[in-house]
Amino acid sequence: MSAIEVGILLPALLAGVLVLTTHVPLGQQVLARGIVFIDLAIAQVAGLGVTAADAMGFEPQGWRVQAAAIVAALLAATLLTWSDRKWPHIQEALIGVLFVLSACIELLILANNPHGGEHLKDMLVGQILWVSPRQLWPIAVLSAVVLLVWFLYRERLGHLGFYALFALIVTQSVQLVGIYLVFASLIVPALAARLFAPARRLWIGYGVGLGGYLIGLVASSLLDLPTGAVIVVALCAIFAGVTLSVEAAPGRAER
Repeated sequence: MSAIEVGILLPALLAGVLVLTTHVPLGQQVLARGIVFIDLAIAQVAGLGVTAADAMGFEPQGWRVQAAAIVAALLAATLLTWSDRKWPHIQEALIGVLFVLSACIELLILANNPHGGEHLKDMLVGQILWVSPRQLWPIAVLSAVVLLVWFLYRERLGHLGFYALFALIVTQSVQLVGIYLVFASLIVPALAARLFAPARRLWIGYGVGLGGYLIGLVASSLLDLPTGAVIVVALCAIFAGVTLSVEAAPGRAER
């Protein structure tokens, strides 16, 4: 592998590691709460905020676009908190409705944009290979703050606190790696770790996530395939391998 490829893949791997630091523990909580598609919905709403701000002519990397994404995601988090209290028995369905509604509004905004298809593709599968080190510093700081709050105060966050924390981190990660990778980074490691003893689940999740990003980045470089999609496939392959090996040896994971 050439020095040029390493210079591109290393920032991409660091971006993946930053995403995993927060998404693995939050993903396990999402799975435990049975609200698996919350990340898709909030990520899509954040994407809608970015698209709307871009359509208004704001600079793509400017603070106004970031503010629009965060405000949109926090509004979605507040709405989901309210709906969880009022209609908890249909919360998953409402999350799905929020996702499809925000996706359709985004499509309508992009309908007359000559670059709309490319913008939508970037929002879905991301541009992880083109991440620059400069982009990673704000994400690193935010991730550290989110992890600190999560591990110290998660029992006291409540529904609104959890949704708000989730919205803040997903807003940034979806712009870094795309909606598909955000969903895969949250849910696939959590699914792979679910059969293990509780004390081991976090580390199993981190291992599965890191393995998926490493394999996906190298494979996409060697095969010249879309990086985000290859990483998702690699994560799912590792999840399948872990699950099959654990189920083939009952009791091993709980020891």
